[in-house]
Amino acid sequence: MADEVVLLDFWASMFGMRARVALAEKGIEYEYREEDLRNKSQLLLQMNPVHKKIPVLIHNGKPVCESLIIVQYIDEVWSDKAPLLPSEPYQRACSRFWADFIDKKLYDAGRKIWSTKGEEQEAAKKDFIEILKQLEGQLGGKPYFEGEKFGFLDIALITFYSWFHAYETCGNFSIEAECPKLIAWAKRCKQRESVSKSLADEKKVYEFVLSIKKMLGVE
Repeated sequence: MADEVVLLDFWASMFGMRARVALAEKGIEYEYREEDLRNKSQLLLQMNPVHKKIPVLIHNGKPVCESLIIVQYIDEVWSDKAPLLPSEPYQRACSRFWADFIDKKLYDAGRKIWSTKGEEQEAAKKDFIEILKQLEGQLGGKPYFEGEKFGFLDIALITFYSWFHAYETCGNFSIEAECPKLIAWAKRCKQRESVSKSLADEKKVYEFVLSIKKMLGVE
């Protein structure tokens, strides 16, 4: 029996993009269902009753929630193609640690750049760059975070790249000037079809951010 794979997602979500990249890396065919986050579908509420958030991967009727868990699930289920997590236990633990670091730090820091002004925004920019510099240090001189091959940690971070233009424009700063190695890595990742086809257009993301700012009254 063929696998039935459905992804409940939202086009601009860096978390949903992770699932898209992982599925593309594995060459898995799936049905993409766009969610209206202001009017969530019954299917989403039924499949993720705890958090009521996207992304949700539905595999043969069973839901898997939270983006990093989804990527690991995809890697384990379709283990015969393009391994994403390192095979060595310690390296695997390190990858999970840094992916967790990204989730705990980067989203909030980025959000503060476009949702605040003045001193608060300056502090957010400083915090954001500090986080990226720590990640750049982890990358070192390697082509990808886990070495020679594109993998789990690359997927965890690269999807934020589609939001970098919005952060830079709203915050009036250059990420490349501060973290040139990280941007070189991002451009390397973008050369992969799985990444280039899965990431949202940065200009559309910026327009989306402007619409949220307007809605929140942050001008």
